[in-house]
Amino acid sequence: MTLKETLEFIDSYSCPYKHYDLSRVYTLLELLGDPQKRLKFIHVTGTNGKGSTCAMIASILRKAGYRTALFTSPHILRYNERMVINGEQIPDEDLIRITETVKNAIEKTEEKVNWFEMVMCTALCWFAEQNADIVVFEVGVGGRLDGTNVIDVPECAVITNIGLDHTGQLGDTVEEIADVKAGIIKKNGSAVIYRNSPSVEKVIEDRCREVSAELTKADFNSIRAISEDIFGQTFDACGYKALHIPLTGEHQRKNACVALETVNVLRSKGWNISDDNIREGLEDTVWPVRMEVVSKDPLFIIDGGHNPQCAHAIADALTELIPSGTRIVFMTGIMADKNYEEFMRILSSVSKEFVTVAADYHRALSADDLAEFIDSLGLHATMCSTVEEGIKKAIEIADGGVVCCAGSLYLAGEARAIFSPDTSLNRLV
Repeated sequence: MTLKETLEFIDSYSCPYKHYDLSRVYTLLELLGDPQKRLKFIHVTGTNGKGSTCAMIASILRKAGYRTALFTSPHILRYNERMVINGEQIPDEDLIRITETVKNAIEKTEEKVNWFEMVMCTALCWFAEQNADIVVFEVGVGGRLDGTNVIDVPECAVITNIGLDHTGQLGDTVEEIADVKAGIIKKNGSAVIYRNSPSVEKVIEDRCREVSAELTKADFNSIRAISEDIFGQTFDACGYKALHIPLTGEHQRKNACVALETVNVLRSKGWNISDDNIREGLEDTVWPVRMEVVSKDPLFIIDGGHNPQCAHAIADALTELIPSGTRIVFMTGIMADKNYEEFMRILSSVSKEFVTVAADYHRALSADDLAEFIDSLGLHATMCSTVEEGIKKAIEIADGGVVCCAGSLYLAGEARAIFSPDTSLNRLV
């Protein structure tokens, strides 16, 4: 296949999501030589923060000299972003070759894997072929019956912040969702968790007792903020002094604490990771569209947050880091199946001025409908027909202030592409 044919196959691949067992995934992986059995994993689930936490852990491991694979989703600009080794995305030629191998294997199966499982199997084949020392493996949705849960006992199972999302698949309460996510904790394994409500933590504690797994709760009491601006922050945590991450917000300090506890678990199992590796790894973490500044003049920030917890984090960061009295405009678009009503109400605590767009994705809420809802809150919304038009309009309305693009990772990807080094901002401002 050519690259064009490969991407067309990936884009057009369709099979219903089935969350009742993983037999179809085991069958496909067996046809592919069981690549997962030749790899070691850090398995990461959660509602919010799992991507950032994965990026920090992977960066630390890479600094320690380990050949570190990273599997995350969704991608922002290129499909290849989902599969990375030591910071390098899967080359096109490898993507073409391995996708064809996976495609041929799928054709031999009776029950087809879903789209995410197909992507994951492709990544596992590449990681095994490239002899990765360890894979930082992000769950797609949930945990227990997510395709990634075909792996054996990981070096560590990590559960980040849990909230209400994907309720149709995972449950109507945070406790039900926690139970699904705790399914990645395996017999005699190790688990690290982001601190949650007592009822959520009890669900995870019960799972650990059931499978005799060792549980570590991130020590948020050890965190002491030192300094922070829109480009990053310095803080103490878990006994380490003056750590720096290029990410903003209290939640990112807590995610870093989870990453540090995970590294401590790895050290206890013989992984050679120095304090300098930890410090340098955190400082060099790259995780786009999380309060990412893509333009300084005008100041334009992109965040892929899409649920109420994310909205609170965005609102808190802007309130704390942008000088009081600065004009802030939100350029926003969101998926119709998300809790956009609460998302917009939370953002309205920071600004009353919105520009609405619709990301190029079939689940996107129309810009008209979103603008109508925002206006119904007594706010002001301007509807734009394209993301580029929305960027121009938001910059114009901000008039020297700040624009924050938020509401969807799909929207964030489209907006970030417009601000990429290959694109001239001069045509926007």
